[in-house]
Amino acid sequence: MQFSYANPTQIFFGQGQISSITQPLPNDAKVLVIYGGGSIKRNGVYDQVTKTLADYEWYEFSGVEPNPTKETLDKAVAIVKEKSIDFILAVGGGSVIDGSKYVAAASHYDGDGWDILTGQYQVSSAVSLGAILTLPATGSESNMGAVITKAETHTKLAFLSPFVQPKFAVLDPDVMKTLPEKQLLNGIVDAWVHVCEQYLTSQHGAMVQDGYAETLLKTLKSLGDSFDQRDNDQWRANLMWSANQALNGLIGSGVPQDWATHMIGHEMTALWGVDHARSLAIVQPSLLRHQIEAKRAKLEQMGINVFGLQHSTDLAEKTIDAIEQFYASMNVDTQFSDYESTKAQAVDAVVTQLSEHGMTKLGEHQQIGLEESRQILEQAIA
Repeated sequence: MQFSYANPTQIFFGQGQISSITQPLPNDAKVLVIYGGGSIKRNGVYDQVTKTLADYEWYEFSGVEPNPTKETLDKAVAIVKEKSIDFILAVGGGSVIDGSKYVAAASHYDGDGWDILTGQYQVSSAVSLGAILTLPATGSESNMGAVITKAETHTKLAFLSPFVQPKFAVLDPDVMKTLPEKQLLNGIVDAWVHVCEQYLTSQHGAMVQDGYAETLLKTLKSLGDSFDQRDNDQWRANLMWSANQALNGLIGSGVPQDWATHMIGHEMTALWGVDHARSLAIVQPSLLRHQIEAKRAKLEQMGINVFGLQHSTDLAEKTIDAIEQFYASMNVDTQFSDYESTKAQAVDAVVTQLSEHGMTKLGEHQQIGLEESRQILEQAIA
């Protein structure tokens, strides 16, 4: 257990905190507000931002999609360069914040921003960034990661850079009041799998990381079980904080991490537009069953400490069943059927994408090659 951990993002958590952004925001900042489809104008967030930025020179860019595309984001990059923007304020969920990270990094690069995603360019500086979270799920508001899609080629890739870590993030649970039920469910699933990717690996003896991961899983399970109470301040606050803590770097410090479910799920999103969280729920149970021997000890630990199951010879199997039943209780599918053509062609399409993107050794032990991914997809695709 050796690691270096720092999370410099200042969190403003609670109701009415949007006005707090003037504390860390430089007085002379020239700000670009980036947001998505306009829901912030219906839920009052846009008005709060406008009021807070009254004394600043600021501009806005809207239209960032779920699974943000390079093609859209490059238009924002052009604005940053043209207007000499020196601070980006991302107002939205993980897609808007991820997209803003791309804009922040690409704006300090003279070449094609996609080079950042392919690794041809290593980010060495970026426009400063802050976030106002409107949809709890990804934890992007206080980490250094982003996932971007190139629509032209149906390619979805990720990058990490400390230079795009948000300087601050506002987490006001009130903004969740107008979210559709499906997005709240996606938030639970997304955060759940984020924790699992850092927890369901191998025994390592890092008791704090394991214990905290289990607390987050039990919290998310409780929120899913009490979904009928979602119109409740406490319920909203607990989901927003859980989703943040699931991927702020702490529970993954010094321990093995998997992320194969994400890599395979990304390809399904890129090919068919599957909601990110839904792709994870589709892939994860099949992947866990395929990798059950490598993960048996941690699955058994999860079964006992998270689901309250009893010791048995098939405890790991029962734990996977319990995960699948949890998704089913929220009406979240664990098999994918919305593909065109045949199942064989659908499986081939994902495997081809994995191969083209170099995703040929996945998992905490790099044990999931293309053939293993194919076997997982054979079970995950109906």
